[in-house]
Amino acid sequence: FQAVSDQTCLDDSLLALNGNGNHHKAVKGIVCLAKQKSCRQRWNIRPSEMSINTLNPIRAIVDGMKLTPNPEKPMIALSIGDPTVFGNLPTDDKVLQAMKDAIDSNKYNGYAPSVGYQKSREVVANFYSCPEAPLEAEDVLLTSGCSQAIDLAITVLCNPGDNILVPCPGFSLYKTLAVSLGIQVKLYTLLPEKSWEIDLQHMESLIDDRTTCLIVNNPSNPCGSVYSKEHLQNILSGEPCSPPLLATCVLYLHDQVFPGCTYQSMASLSSDVPILACGGLAKRWLVPGWRLGWILIHDKNQIFGKEIRQGLVKLSQRILGACTIVQGAIESILNDTPQEFYHRTISFLESNSEICFSELSTVPGLTPVMPSGAMYLMVGIEMEHFPEFQNDVQFTERLVTEQSVFCLPATAFEYPNYFRIVVTVPEEMMVEACTRIREFCQRHYRTCSQDSNELDQ
Repeated sequence: FQAVSDQTCLDDSLLALNGNGNHHKAVKGIVCLAKQKSCRQRWNIRPSEMSINTLNPIRAIVDGMKLTPNPEKPMIALSIGDPTVFGNLPTDDKVLQAMKDAIDSNKYNGYAPSVGYQKSREVVANFYSCPEAPLEAEDVLLTSGCSQAIDLAITVLCNPGDNILVPCPGFSLYKTLAVSLGIQVKLYTLLPEKSWEIDLQHMESLIDDRTTCLIVNNPSNPCGSVYSKEHLQNILSGEPCSPPLLATCVLYLHDQVFPGCTYQSMASLSSDVPILACGGLAKRWLVPGWRLGWILIHDKNQIFGKEIRQGLVKLSQRILGACTIVQGAIESILNDTPQEFYHRTISFLESNSEICFSELSTVPGLTPVMPSGAMYLMVGIEMEHFPEFQNDVQFTERLVTEQSVFCLPATAFEYPNYFRIVVTVPEEMMVEACTRIREFCQRHYRTCSQDSNELDQ
């Protein structure tokens, strides 16, 4: 406001001194430009450190890729982690009706408590409670999707300078959230030759006095692995390591497991390790846009105490929680969705995974790892047989250019020389994509003897 006042006085003085309208306008314009430049020099608006430190690795890599599909072939995107994109995996009619009923009731149009409606929390607690890991409404916080659940879980446990243990390869959001808060991320190795089990000795070597939590992703994104009961027990007990690995564990779950495999809740196996289990409606009920997730607090020995619970409540109050309409529908969604819906979804994902694994297992230079659940499959690239490409990013980039098939390079998960396939596409698209990948690899594959001959020439 002061700048405007000073400019007005200056204009009046110029008019009185010059008396010439044209000359005055020219002088006035010069003075205004000088004044504006001076004002701009005084502004110094900077983005926050948190915004500067926030980076989505997937976006950073994909946005930097030169993705120009072959115009003669329709694009097949095996990179999108949204099961609704192709329209072949709709949610169940009971789920839709639950939402319609919640809207028609006119009961859920206002604000809810930041941790969710009491009744809705009770419903989630009853759905996931078991004798080995009982839950009550007070043990449940409803969140805006599983992403917010993970955000709250990390934020309540960690201070700047602390560190967390994160799987590699692993879901990139963990690092995005942690680094933005000044929390160090330590990556522990998963073993593809053991169906992506955790390298427990490597994980133990990363622990120090600033380690605050361990993130276990089961079933895994991006690997599709499902851990056995024995492996989960080893994680909790520290075997073959001693003493126990950690005092705190954060678990991200979606309990989508193929027939023949068993999903084992880590909380049901823990006798002393407190667990924050994060989940949501997105993948199991095929409604990722509805944004309803939850944190389940498992703390048999009250190690978290009141402070962590109160901390979660306080953090939830930064925004006003999950969508109230979905909260109103949650009882019917969890209790009335027929088992046939779950069975049909899992059967489709398993079938597509088997098609993809079977087709790519016979492609020279590729090593797919058969998943046991979720909706992802990882494929190793024997880069020494593809000398045209320096890494998985270049490999997948050229795959788009020549074959119009996009697979996400696993560098996005800090695990180079692999790529991830999302198996939710229609079956005929999966078959076609595998055919194109085979054709691409056959064109670019080189044996070691071929490489030597080319060098000699």
